Amino acid sequence: MTKKVLLVCGAGASSGFMAAAARKAAKKNSADIEFKAKSESEINAHLDTIDLLLVAPHLKYMIEDVKDACEKAGVKYGVIPQKVYGALDGKGLVKVAEEHLQGGEQ
Repeated sequence: MTKKVLLVCGAGASSGFMAAAARKAAKKNSADIEFKAKSESEINAHLDTIDLLLVAPHLKYMIEDVKDACEKAGVKYGVIPQKVYGALDGKGLVKVAEEHLQGGEQ
């Protein structure tokens, strides 16, 4: 079953580039993960349709704000590492997503 990951940043632009790189890497590596990007203001509207929420590193302060909503919705969450985000490392993001989805860290 395809896992759905939502990436968020301020307006959704940089996370859009990150999601595109991750989709390409997921397809190349046959990872069954779907990546989408939205702005931070759209998080609550999508919590019931995703398995994992990943927040851009410059918005890591938001984790405390979304933690309760994610836990109530049964959605895992985390912050995209700066190294991965800054380099638009799609393969690295697929690995980060897989680690979160497998329960390695919340």
